[in-house]
Amino acid sequence: MNKTLLCLSAALIIGCDGVQQSKSPAISYPVTDTVNVTDTYFGHEVADPYRWLEDDRSAETEAWVIAQNEVTFGYLNTIPTRDALKDRLTEIWNYEKVGAPFIEGDYTYFYRNDGLQNQYVLWRQKGDQEPEVFLDPNTFSEDGTTSLASVSFSEDGSIVAYAISEGGSDWRKIIVIDAETKAQIEDTLVDVKFSGISWLGNEGFYYSSYDKPEGSELSAMTDQHKLYYHELGTSQSNDPVVFGGTDAEKHRYVGGYVSDDNRFLFISASVSTSGNKLFLMDLTQDEPKLEVILDDTSSDTYVIDNDGSTLYLVTNLDAPNGRLVKTTADALTPANWVDVIPETENVLSLSTGSGYFFAEYMVDAVSKVEQRNYDGSLVRNIELPGPGTVSGLGGKDDADVLYYSFTNYNTPSTTFALNPETGASEVYRASGVDFDSSQYVSEQVFYTSKDGTRVPMIITHKRGIELDGTNPTILYGYGGFNVSLTPSFSVANAVWLEQGGVYAVANLRGGGEYGKTWHDAGTQMQKQNVFDDFIAAAEYLSEAGYADSDHLAIRGGSNGGLLVGAVMTQRPELVQVALPAVGVLDMLRYHTFTAGAGWAYDYGTSEQSEDMFKYLLGYSPVHNVREGVSYPATLITTGDHDDRVVPAHSFKFAAELQAKQSGNAPVMIRIETNAGHGAGTPVSKRIEQAADIFAFTLHNMGIDEVNLTN
Repeated sequence: MNKTLLCLSAALIIGCDGVQQSKSPAISYPVTDTVNVTDTYFGHEVADPYRWLEDDRSAETEAWVIAQNEVTFGYLNTIPTRDALKDRLTEIWNYEKVGAPFIEGDYTYFYRNDGLQNQYVLWRQKGDQEPEVFLDPNTFSEDGTTSLASVSFSEDGSIVAYAISEGGSDWRKIIVIDAETKAQIEDTLVDVKFSGISWLGNEGFYYSSYDKPEGSELSAMTDQHKLYYHELGTSQSNDPVVFGGTDAEKHRYVGGYVSDDNRFLFISASVSTSGNKLFLMDLTQDEPKLEVILDDTSSDTYVIDNDGSTLYLVTNLDAPNGRLVKTTADALTPANWVDVIPETENVLSLSTGSGYFFAEYMVDAVSKVEQRNYDGSLVRNIELPGPGTVSGLGGKDDADVLYYSFTNYNTPSTTFALNPETGASEVYRASGVDFDSSQYVSEQVFYTSKDGTRVPMIITHKRGIELDGTNPTILYGYGGFNVSLTPSFSVANAVWLEQGGVYAVANLRGGGEYGKTWHDAGTQMQKQNVFDDFIAAAEYLSEAGYADSDHLAIRGGSNGGLLVGAVMTQRPELVQVALPAVGVLDMLRYHTFTAGAGWAYDYGTSEQSEDMFKYLLGYSPVHNVREGVSYPATLITTGDHDDRVVPAHSFKFAAELQAKQSGNAPVMIRIETNAGHGAGTPVSKRIEQAADIFAFTLHNMGIDEVNLTN
């Protein structure tokens, strides 16, 4: 790689000897050297010529990142609409945003952003006194990339433990402060990952982590996630392991949460992202013993509340769409469970507040909410403003008011206050965004996938558009990990809609919109169903006149990045633009990085069996880029410090596409520096990235004018 490094260090990326000329005369890509690396799977040899890009901290990879960004930003700088889109995004983003209030101790707390602050600020107010800043993450780092990941108050609200993420990393630090004085009261806890913070009274809290790998932070995590207890005033090095870390209990994800009455510790343990074991410890005992509620991972089950020794559990055991059951602490096993809210044809999720259950059902990905007593009887249906998504509707048992937000694709999020005794809702805080929803329409359609499956999709656009196939359209999807895409407003997407753009979201198999059965239909050797659903969505948009292949872009992130990568390599002629973000793109090696092995429930692994290896190889985007194919204009986005879906996935995919692209469409990779998987990304960077994505998309659809009016 010496020649490459010499060329790159000269900073003359375009036109130097070590530069790879693309088929397009306008773009010269940096050279990406190949290495002679071959892996053998069940007797089959698979070359991995860009293996060196997996070392994200090497000088060679750093030089490659710099070179790629110079080409990408050089190209983006030439797009006429880029600055105007950024200006409009900045303008529309600049409004006050305030979250629902919550009470801890003597204070009412709320999150607020005055408009363009990189991170939300946590404020508080005592009685009628003036509100004051409690925690301001914008002061945590100079560049705004350190974010507030979570906040947890002790039982009486006098002590706060909050977690921070630096540079978007999944590794966290936990800082403990006195809530009244805001002074730190003990040493910072470090190297915490995939963890909650659950207090036991005011004395200490439970948290989870792994032993941090030596060397690269992108090394594969062990299957030894452990639950710890931290007693205030003691050293983290002395924190005892409560669960995990033994040969008998090896789990990739372990979490502990304490009941509101401090009586029970509930422990969830899983080997993958679906299915968990469940345990209980009675903390009132002098020597609490671990008791089994569920000893297998065939279901997703958790305890939502307890009334003394009576436990209420939400589960999809023998109920793919979910149900609420109850049992007692001396009769824990499923044979003793009694239905409180039986399974229905719609997927159930639950919250508690003011002494009630609030049962939210997804009806074709749209919320319906019922208020129920603890015996399961119906109190009332909660009247919602229209079809959309409800979030919140939870609180303490003695709360007089509960807050929830409502949104859909063309309705900015509005916070409502609910009187739980009367069922009356009133607007608590409306959105101040500069967007006229009345000019837009959001409609749900159903289309047929390749195997005849009926799939829902919501399409949002300006009223009165002509269905002549020329509307710039983004089709978004995810299709995995039981994640449901429900309607929600996006400030960035509002600007896309203003440009006459169409925004379509397909609810693909692999998601959770229709329960465990829908999820499982898009996993492992049924993963192709997800891609077929997305392809069918694109074909529907074309046939219905929204957008022909010259005006259609596909977009998705993480597992959705895999979706985009697979579809663009299987059907490159289907769309004009492809936008894979932080994607899982090397399906043969994904499980060898960080927590990737925990995704095996959805994907399977290349080491699992020969059939599974062949199936993964058949769609793995990195391995299915073909020489001589004209691929869509592609803008890959990733973060150089992403320790969840490591950037090597995107690096390798970009290298393959740039080397083999036969058409004139650009293949770019935009690498955000000092950034992770997306959570906690500063507002300034989110605006810049959105402007770049929209400008790239419109430009490659032949649209170089911007509409600056709502």
